[in-house]
Order: sequence, then structure tokens, then C-alpha cells
Amino acid sequence: MVQVRLGKTGITVEKNSFGALPIQRITQEEAVKLLRKAYDNGVTFFDTARWYTDSEVKLGEAFEGMREKVFIATKTGAKNAEGFWEDLRTSLKNLRTDYVDIYQFHNPSFCPRPGDGTGLYEAMLEAREKGMIRHIGITNHRLNVAHEAVESGLYETLQFPFCYLATEKDIELVQKCREADMGFIAMKALSGGLITNSAAAYAFLAQYDNVLPIWGVQRESELDEFLSYIDNPPAMTRELAAVIEHDRKELLGDFCRGCGYCMPCPVGIEINNCARMSLLIRRSPSAAQLTPEAREKMKKIENCLHCGQCKAKCPYGLDTPALLEKNYKDYCEILAGKEY
Repeated sequence: MVQVRLGKTGITVEKNSFGALPIQRITQEEAVKLLRKAYDNGVTFFDTARWYTDSEVKLGEAFEGMREKVFIATKTGAKNAEGFWEDLRTSLKNLRTDYVDIYQFHNPSFCPRPGDGTGLYEAMLEAREKGMIRHIGITNHRLNVAHEAVESGLYETLQFPFCYLATEKDIELVQKCREADMGFIAMKALSGGLITNSAAAYAFLAQYDNVLPIWGVQRESELDEFLSYIDNPPAMTRELAAVIEHDRKELLGDFCRGCGYCMPCPVGIEINNCARMSLLIRRSPSAAQLTPEAREKMKKIENCLHCGQCKAKCPYGLDTPALLEKNYKDYCEILAGKEY
């Protein structure tokens, strides 16, 4: 069993942790079964958010009566102190608990600080003083905000995308967190489904002993895969290194990570899926990608206004309208039978 210490929080957990965003897509019964199976097999850290519809509710049912045996992190996307308290009280009710282990600001466009006029950080401090939260964290997709959070000394954990498609700047951020004794929680360790070899993903992250990956789990087969790594953690082999090298050549550059912060689209385009459909359909093909419903979603790209809203909101600086156009062209070629 490989363990990770989340910096100055002192929280030490198994290297495999549970990302609870995907369980909003399954039934309560299925989700509770997955969560309890994860716990029964050694997983004790679970990450969710107010924005993940009923994810918190499902965690609340799964761990009622055994709260002290697990660590729960959740998030608020509030813009002011009033919204913060509303979110926190709702989360505590949903989770059936009186405290959250790590409460995180959810991808803010700035780094909340005392005296910034929003009242957000002051509310965090008050919530910690009252025992409603135990540790203060922040999540982000923007390097500049992430660096500011580390340098501020105000946060105990940072959650940031990190996988084997990472750039040198991303790796620098991980090292900076280590030096600051700040916990690093890796989201999108499978790059939103574009990475299909979980052993390679694990082996890469295993090289960073201060990084805690939260694997997004929706199916029991996925959970079983990650649970198998607890007793038999994949090591970096020549074969896995070759997989990583191949994927980096194919995927590095201007590809959509599927984070969804470009949404909503004024004409209803499901940008976070449509802007990466050609990669998804080639790397992890599914019949669902060719259904009439999927075709209608892709066809909406024809209505793109080129208003630039999605491009302006992309934390990775992508030319989103151009990506949509490219993916629609590729998708139409696939439908025409040229490949797939």
C-alpha cells in the first residue's frame, strides 16, 4: 500500500482516492454500493462538490454512521460570503455530517484573500474556527491562480489537473507545492477519458510522492481496476513509458480537456464534449458517440456564432471555435464511413 501525505494538513491516505463527480450519473443505490466497496478495500479519501448535483447526497448515505473513518473534501463556487454559507450548510446537510475535512474554493478566476472585498476567505476562516471545516483548499485550472495560491500561504491544499500529459510548468507547480508543504490533489489524471491506460497513468503519478490522484469512478469495473493497484501498484516499465510517449505525441498541444468552464454556450453547443469528439471516438470508441442524439449535439456546431465567449473563458487559452469546427468535420467524415 502506497500512502500520500497532503502537506501540512497531516491527512495521510492511500494513493488511490475517489473522485465523486461521475457518480452523479448513476443511481443512488449504485453509487452507495461503489462508495462502500471503495472504503471496504482501503480507499478513505473522497472528493465531491456542490456543483456535482446529487454527488454529496450519495456520499452522505454511504458514510452515515462512520464519518470519522473517511476524509471528505467538497467545494463551493460561491461568489460572496452569503453564497459561501448557503453552500456550506447545504453540503453539511447533504453529507450528513457536521464538518468537512477539506473545503475548497471551486475554480475561482482569482485567488481569494482576506480583504479582497468578497468576504470569501474571511468566511473560510470563520467556518474553520467554528469547526465546520478542518482545512482550507482551492481548486483551479489556471496556472497563474494556482501559483498565487501556493505563494500566498493561505491554503493547505491545491487541486489541479495533473497527468502524464503534463507540461514542465505543471511539474514545476507540483514541486512548488512540495516545497511549501501544501497538499497536491491531482484531478483529471485520465485527462477526462482521453488517457485509456490507467496503469500508465498511475505509474506516472507514482513518481511524485506528494501527489494524490482522485480517480473519477462511475462503474464497478473501473473501481476494481484502481483497487487492484493498492496491493499491486504499477511501476514505470519500458512498455508503459512507450504508451506515455505515444500519447504525448498524439495529445500534447491544443486539445480540449473537457473541464466545461467554457459553458454554457449561447446556442446550446455541448462544447466540453463536442470540442474533443474526434479524439474520444478514436481513442475510446463507443456506440453512444454515433447515436442520433450524439449527431444532433454535434450538428449544433453549425450554429456557432463565433462570439468568442467560450474562447475567452477557456483556462487553457484554446481557440475553442476552431476546435469545434475541426471536430465537426472529423465527425462527419467518420459518419460517412471513412474511418472508425
